[in-house]
Amino acid sequence: MYTLTKILTSRILNFASGLLLGLLWSWFAYRHLYNFIGTRSWSLLFFAIIETIAVYFYISRSTPSTVSMNPFDWIIAFIGTFTPLSLRPEPYGIFPSGEYLVFLGAFLQVLSIISLNRSFALVPAKRVIKTTRMYRIVRHPLYASYILGLTGYVLQYTSEVNITIYLISLVSIFIRVFREEHHLASDATYLEYMQIVKYRLIPFVF
Repeated sequence: MYTLTKILTSRILNFASGLLLGLLWSWFAYRHLYNFIGTRSWSLLFFAIIETIAVYFYISRSTPSTVSMNPFDWIIAFIGTFTPLSLRPEPYGIFPSGEYLVFLGAFLQVLSIISLNRSFALVPAKRVIKTTRMYRIVRHPLYASYILGLTGYVLQYTSEVNITIYLISLVSIFIRVFREEHHLASDATYLEYMQIVKYRLIPFVF
């Protein structure tokens, strides 16, 4: 009989999650590329690129030395990863210039992913701890840039569905920040890093 640890680390679950992510990403990318062709709204293309990069690094991530076996962490990770793929372009936006936040978020996310490289993770896990480049500014630059892009997207394409998805994604990100730090706090290198880089998401604020 499988233990919870074996289930969470099994190849079957890893394959199933990768397959589900790939299918959702395909539908997400199709919708956004189709609307980009029709509207020439570059924020649609940039946001699709953001999600594509995240999917790529999820698939090519390195093997962790430790990973959380807490089911809650896995549930939050899946919610935070899959929910934004349900965002959809809308004909109305309360602040159309929000597209510039999408551009900025995409740019910062690329820099963050380059800094993180194959230490990319969804569930709290310890790989190679990154402390350089974007990680000298805040401890979670990838989440910070993602929040920026999400905010811009919802401002440009506003609907009750998108706002709901945005709020769920935002809550999951904040939970993941604290859960990841809780998991990594057992590492002396990360504890030292937390003393050097004081802020989690926003410099001088939080």
